[in-house]
Amino acid sequence: MNTLSLSARAGLLKPSPTLAITSKANAMKAEGIDVVSFGAGEPDFNTPQPICDAAIEAINQGFTKYTPSAGIPALRKAISEKLSRENGLTYSNDQIIVSCGAKHSVYNTVQVLIDPGDEVILIAPYWMTYADQILLAGGVPVIVQASAENGFVPDYDQLKAAVSSKTKAILVNSPSNPTGAVLPRETLKEIAALALRHDLWIISDEIYEHLIYDGEKHTALASLGSDVYDRTITINGCSKSYAMTGWRVGYAAAPLAVAKAMSNFQDQVTSNPTSFAQRGAVIALGLPATSMEAMRVEFEARRDLIHQLLTAIPGVKMLKPKGAFYAFPDISAYLGPDLKSDVDLATYLLDEAKVAVVPGSVFQGFGHIRLSYATSRADIEKGVARIAEALSKRIA
Repeated sequence: MNTLSLSARAGLLKPSPTLAITSKANAMKAEGIDVVSFGAGEPDFNTPQPICDAAIEAINQGFTKYTPSAGIPALRKAISEKLSRENGLTYSNDQIIVSCGAKHSVYNTVQVLIDPGDEVILIAPYWMTYADQILLAGGVPVIVQASAENGFVPDYDQLKAAVSSKTKAILVNSPSNPTGAVLPRETLKEIAALALRHDLWIISDEIYEHLIYDGEKHTALASLGSDVYDRTITINGCSKSYAMTGWRVGYAAAPLAVAKAMSNFQDQVTSNPTSFAQRGAVIALGLPATSMEAMRVEFEARRDLIHQLLTAIPGVKMLKPKGAFYAFPDISAYLGPDLKSDVDLATYLLDEAKVAVVPGSVFQGFGHIRLSYATSRADIEKGVARIAEALSKRIA
C-alpha cells in the first residue's frame, strides 16, 4: 500500500475549466499570435504614483521586515477612517485584519466561521473561489440561482427556502463578479433580516464598491443596523479601486471576537502582508474620492461600449452591468450539437476568433461567457468584432 498519498482536502480542488483556455491563449501569444484577452479581472491602469512613491520610500528606509500579523497600526487606522468616512461604520483597529488580498481575507473568514457540515448560502452566478474555500473548510455551498430576468438579484423566497438547520452563513458580493449586478438596498435589507431571523453570519465582499455606474450608490451591509453590524464580516481591499492587484493588500472588518480569531489564524498561516505594500496602502486609502473617479468614468464608458457591441450581435442577450468591470452575455443561442457548453464555445472563440473569454459555467452561470472590460477601448472593439465574425459562421 502506498502511504505517500495526498490529503482528501487536496482532492477537493479541481482544475478550473479556464486553465486549458488560459494556457492555450498564453502559448498562442508566445508564438506571436494576436490574441485579444478579456480574461483578466484587474484594472489596466497603473497604480497611482503617490502610492508607488510611498512603497519605494519604505523600501529605501529599510521598512522591509516583519510587521504585526494583522497589519501595521497606521494602515489599520487608515482602514478604520475609510470605513467611517465612506461607509458610516465604526471599527477599532483591533477589529480590522489586513491580509494578502481580499481573497485571503475571505479564506480567513471562512476558516474561522465554518465547521465541517456547515452550510453557506451562495448567490449564483458567483466568483468560483467562494465555493472552493467553503469546501476546503469542510463546509457545504448551498446555491441560490439568480436569473438575468431579475437582473441577477436573488429572489427572497428562494433565499428563505435555502436556509436549513445547518446554515451558518450567507455570502454576498455586490457589485458582483461576474455579473456586475448591484444588489438594491431593499434586497440587502431582506438578506440582513433573514440572517437575523435564523442567526446567520453575513460575509459581505465589497471589493468593487467604488466601481458603480448610472448613479447607483453602494450600501455597506454592516451599515444596516447595529444588530446587522454584529454579525457581518466586511471584506474589501486595494486591488480594484486603486489598481493594486499585484500588491496583495486586502482586509476584513469584523466583530471583535471574529477579528481576534482571524488574527490568530493568520499568525499561523502567512503572518503579515508585505511590509512596504502596506505603506503604499496607507496612502491609497487616504486619497480623495476624486482620485478614483477618472478610472470609474472610463470603466463606465467601456461598459457602455461593450454592451452596445455585444447586444448588436444577433442572438446575444446581455444586461448592462451596474458595477465592477465584467460583461456577462448569454450566448446560449449559439450552443448546439458540436458546441454543447459555454466551455466549448469559449474554446471555439479562442481557436476561431483569437479571443480569450471565461466560460460562464465556472461561475454557475451556464450558457454565458464573462468578458472583462478592464482593457482598452481599441481591444474591446477589435475583440468583439472578432467574436461577432466567429459567431456569424454559426446559426443563431
